Amino acid sequence: MTEEAAMYQSTPQPPDASALVARLRAQVEHAVLGQREVVSQVLAGLLAGGHVLLEGKPGLGKTQLVLGLAKAFGGVFGRIQFTPDLMPSDVTGFRLFDMKSQTFQLRRGPVFCNLLLADEINRAPAKTQAALLEVMQERQVTIDGETLKLSPPFMTLATQNPVEHEGTYPLPEAQLDRFLMKILIDYPDRAAESEIVARSASEVPGDAVTNELQVVAGPEDVVRAQAATAAVQVVREVVDYAVAIVQATREAKTVWLGAGTRGAIALVRIGKAIALMHGRHYVIPDDIKAAALPVLRHRVQLAPEVAMGGQSMDEVLKIIVESVPAPRQ
Repeated sequence: MTEEAAMYQSTPQPPDASALVARLRAQVEHAVLGQREVVSQVLAGLLAGGHVLLEGKPGLGKTQLVLGLAKAFGGVFGRIQFTPDLMPSDVTGFRLFDMKSQTFQLRRGPVFCNLLLADEINRAPAKTQAALLEVMQERQVTIDGETLKLSPPFMTLATQNPVEHEGTYPLPEAQLDRFLMKILIDYPDRAAESEIVARSASEVPGDAVTNELQVVAGPEDVVRAQAATAAVQVVREVVDYAVAIVQATREAKTVWLGAGTRGAIALVRIGKAIALMHGRHYVIPDDIKAAALPVLRHRVQLAPEVAMGGQSMDEVLKIIVESVPAPRQ
């Protein structure tokens, strides 16, 4: 037995972590049909303790996805509809003077939850976007000098509409980098779409499919699963592979702006989550490769001539990833 294999075997995998993921997946996939890969990526983001940027056309189940996940682990759900007139205090909260008690009373904002849906985040001005991104980074809110911690787990799923750009405020690259992954939601296949239409047509108006979901875990179970994810083993060769992929994005002639060091960190974190979801307590190169597109697509800017030529970001990234030799297992 090699030294590497011995190290892997000496690190026990918590038996309930993979089972927890399976239970959560079953509930979320009941709420959102035909989006198995999207559900897997969102669960990986949750296990890694990061935040996710969802991009897709309206009506593809983004809200159902977040509601279903929150219901599955008994978490508190919050939603903010971003608009041009949204203020930072509408996100974080504020103190309001109460005439009866003659004191200032705290009014907590919608960020005080476990799963936050930030709908159309690019419709709010930069000041409001920054307020949310600060909460995402620090996991706390400061109101009038008082610092309030958010209850774990806390995850933000922010949405963007890829089609309509009128009246939007695009997130700067430095703020995009705060999201662990950018997940693309596409149309479901015909069979799944037919099932969605049949199910929706038979529902009583006002009833939601998420009402049928069961609570299969608690917030504390998710926190333990996040700790188990962080404890997943990754050898130096696999770390070097993640770094090599990120460096290749900086050296490719098709790329104008490559990914930073945070991109390599995110690759390893999501790689750990993917390993745990597959029941392993160690990361293999294929885990890093599977994480590459959602982790890097919002951290890289294409060269102008490539973008004008019609080549997509994912096509360029696939070529870059394949050009980096993976370590032998």
